[in-house]
Amino acid sequence: MKLLIITQKVDKNDDVLGFFHGWIKEFAKKFEKIQVIALEVGEYDLPENVQVFSLGKERGSSKLRYLLNFYKYIWKLRKEYDKVFVHMNKEYILLGWKPWFFMGKKIYFWYNHKKGGLLTRLAVMFSKKVFYTSKYAYPARFSKSIKMPAGIDTKRFIYNKGDERTQNSILSLGRISPVKNIDIFIKTLDILEKKKVNFKTSFYGDAPMRDEIYYKKIREKTRDLEEKGMVEFFGNVSSLKASEVYKEHEIFVNMTDSGSFDKTILEAMASGCLVLVCNKSFEEVLPSNFLFKKSDFKDMAQKIENILELSKEEKDKHREEFRNYVVKNHDLKILLERLSEAIK
Repeated sequence: MKLLIITQKVDKNDDVLGFFHGWIKEFAKKFEKIQVIALEVGEYDLPENVQVFSLGKERGSSKLRYLLNFYKYIWKLRKEYDKVFVHMNKEYILLGWKPWFFMGKKIYFWYNHKKGGLLTRLAVMFSKKVFYTSKYAYPARFSKSIKMPAGIDTKRFIYNKGDERTQNSILSLGRISPVKNIDIFIKTLDILEKKKVNFKTSFYGDAPMRDEIYYKKIREKTRDLEEKGMVEFFGNVSSLKASEVYKEHEIFVNMTDSGSFDKTILEAMASGCLVLVCNKSFEEVLPSNFLFKKSDFKDMAQKIENILELSKEEKDKHREEFRNYVVKNHDLKILLERLSEAIK
């Protein structure tokens, strides 16, 4: 069985999509040949049975050139793949379903967003199967959809009981955008500072161009905390280096709404962080003291304070439980085993 994978980016160093490099490596163990078409290609290190083709974004190509390259590759490579796996981007299904239909190539779609509309529904209709991770994700409503593990590389994101973490350290890792609700977290930090709670918060991630104004407002609101050494901003961190960042911190916070098993939460859990989230997907996974009410910065502040006050023994107990959950339920090898079976 030979597979065509279509994704947004192939780059093992990318801070957001670098994880997919590991997915391709695991796919390569399950299929005879893998052809990958990506909008953008950076650095990669993949097995010999994998070929990677770029639509040209890294070269500054036009959207028309993207489109022409897309049709060129799916036709040119038609004898080199039997089935198609599209990761997240419904546009490729809408563009390619007709030639794939006439070529007899079935489409398999990974879509994990909470929201979806007419175009997403059409992409689902043209797909043989659709994969998602949370019951709150848009595809969960369709009979052809299959719930999957999130696919965390637990050999890279590891936890050792003796790891030295910065005491009372809090981590936020991900892009700084309104959808991430960073402003809620800032209000939380203000409350902790007024209550004279000892903490140090690290922000890893940048804002996309569309959110530069939001980013500037966040920096303005945290200026006093930065001057007091309680908050520090770092730029993007590559997927490869993120594991070290997790291991340096005690608490990982994530303010994103429900919709999927956010991979950063699971990476943090696998790395021994004590996580605090408002994502309902984790209600059956985490104890209540690691869940806060959506947009409730007062509740969030109290939960952080409670976690910081846990004894070392209690913290270590939760860290082991969190990691064991990820290894048992969301490991990358488990995901690729189930995905490969579903596609074959």
